[in-house]
Amino acid sequence: MFRPTSPVSLGALTALAALLIAAQPASAAEEKVLNLYSARHYQTDEALYANFTKQTGIRINRIEGKEEELLERIRNEGANSPADVLLTVDASRLAKAHELGLFVPVKSKLLESRIPAHLRADDWFSFSTRARVIVYNKASVKAEDVQNYDDLADAKLKGKVCTRSGSHPYNLSLMASIISHQGDAKAESWAKGVVANFARAPKGGDTDQIKAVAAGECGIAISNSYYVARLMRSDKEADKKVMAQVGIVWPNQKTTGTHINVSGGGMLKHAPHKEAAVKFLEYLASDDAQRYFADGNNEWPVVPSVKVDNPALAALGTFKADTLPVGTLQMYSTKAQVIFDKAGYR
Repeated sequence: MFRPTSPVSLGALTALAALLIAAQPASAAEEKVLNLYSARHYQTDEALYANFTKQTGIRINRIEGKEEELLERIRNEGANSPADVLLTVDASRLAKAHELGLFVPVKSKLLESRIPAHLRADDWFSFSTRARVIVYNKASVKAEDVQNYDDLADAKLKGKVCTRSGSHPYNLSLMASIISHQGDAKAESWAKGVVANFARAPKGGDTDQIKAVAAGECGIAISNSYYVARLMRSDKEADKKVMAQVGIVWPNQKTTGTHINVSGGGMLKHAPHKEAAVKFLEYLASDDAQRYFADGNNEWPVVPSVKVDNPALAALGTFKADTLPVGTLQMYSTKAQVIFDKAGYR
């Protein structure tokens, strides 16, 4: 044990400690590591993370899991959580993290300048977008009959609607946008109309809905655009046959625009590596990272100036997107579930 040879005052020891800390290089002040909790399960993200480490020297420790599991884990870890950043998909899931008080606001001129205001919330950022499109069977449904989300509740489509669960975040975000644009009463009426038009009980994911439409099990469904693009880019004959049977509609082109959902994330309240967390979030808004999102997982960049080379997205064409702020979707996500439950949308 070290013992001073002569008395040293507490003040002198404090001053010495401060001097030693100040003498350390800035890079030593924080370990060059980032602990990432991610609910994105896309193999193409490997290149995204590897490029960040190559550019910055910051190593990424990644924990992957389902959204609910990760949120619960962060809550249970509390102030001792090693997590720096949470990445997930869908505004309603990001809204849940916000409601739980897991995020902390990040001040970054770079993020504010590159990410449009409607794609930023108070304490999280969108890094890619996907559209909620209408998929229809070309042999049994006319495109002009499904030009708007409202049309899915029209009685003439009785027995023709396939959908995934009403409790799924993708549908909750869509409902949140309908509440914002049309109010509670019309949103509830729409939900009841869609339920009355079900071809079968809700089940499966978006790809299952597309295949059910192609098979004639139902006439129409709603899907995130990247599932459509994925099938379009597939070399499998079965997938090519599916896409030959279906048509795609960008809903609400003459009104609010097609509903946009997001993939995003933010810095966590107890992040031990805050500097690395900010650098990572800023990296996700870089041209390189934005192209990874678009070309790797068939999503659109949030940074308007970024150009991508994705044949499926190009084939889908351009469309008018709903510019409803993601913070508004966050505001109505809980009410969306209440309305779906009341309508019997399970």
